[in-house]
Amino acid sequence: MLFIFMRSFIYRAHIWLGLLVALPVLAWASSGLLYAWPGAVEGGAVETIDASRVSVSAPEAIARANAFAGRELPTTALTLLMREGRPFYQSIGGMGADSLFIDAGTGEVSKAPPPGAKTRYFRQAHFYFFAGRAQQVPLLIALSALACFSALSGIYLNLSLWRGRRARK
Repeated sequence: MLFIFMRSFIYRAHIWLGLLVALPVLAWASSGLLYAWPGAVEGGAVETIDASRVSVSAPEAIARANAFAGRELPTTALTLLMREGRPFYQSIGGMGADSLFIDAGTGEVSKAPPPGAKTRYFRQAHFYFFAGRAQQVPLLIALSALACFSALSGIYLNLSLWRGRRARK
C-alpha cells in the first residue's frame, strides 16, 4: 500500500516539477532562438566589420567606457559591430545594465538608446536579469535542483514501470 501511495506521490511531483522546470527552459530557449535570427535583437542588420577602420583596441574601449561612467563598470560583454556603416564596440554591463557604444575609430563614447521590446525580452529571459544581481545565482541553482529532482523522479518511475512489467511476465 505504501509503495502505491509513494509511486502516486512521485508521479504527481514529477508532473509538477516538469511544468515548473519547463517554463524557464521555454523562456531561455525562445530568447536564444530570437537572438539567433539576424537583426531581431537591437533591430540592426548583420554587417561585415571593416577592420581597416578600427583604431581603438578592446582594452582601450573598456577603459574609455569606464572613464565615461566615472567608475569601473562590470562589463560582461564587449562586442565589435557595424552601426550606421561605422565600427563600434558595444560594452554591456552586468545584470542588464545599460550598454555603451564606443566608436572603434575615434574612441568617442555614447550611451545606447533604450532597447526595444525584443531585446528586453532576450535579456530578461535568456540571462534571468529579472531576478536582479543578488537573486540570479540562487534562482539558477534552485531551478537546476528542481530539474534534477524531476529527472530523478522520471528515472524512478521508468524503473518501477519496467520492474512491474518484468514481474508480470
